Amino acid sequence: MIIPKDAIIADAKIRDYLLKPLEVDDKSGYLALAGYLREDYWELIRDIRDQLLPGDAIFQERDKFGEYYILNGKVKGPNGRVLGVRTIWLREPDNRIRFLTLFPD
Repeated sequence: MIIPKDAIIADAKIRDYLLKPLEVDDKSGYLALAGYLREDYWELIRDIRDQLLPGDAIFQERDKFGEYYILNGKVKGPNGRVLGVRTIWLREPDNRIRFLTLFPD
């Protein structure tokens, strides 16, 4: 399935989860390697949209919330460093496509 450029990417998901240092399952340190900072969270949203989307995602599973897809790729951060990423997307029953999370890849 193609994840479109206008898929939903919640600011709070990026700012308050991915770019916020956490004691468990922290991703902010990995993203900081490419210059992504919490106060400039919009840069990661922009780069996901511009560098990964649209992208051909691979179906993983279906449950009551919808269908889950994985989209692997690379993002070149604000400092020029390229990171491999694995993103997870949800196609909801109403066909809206929502970004769920990102992992180092």
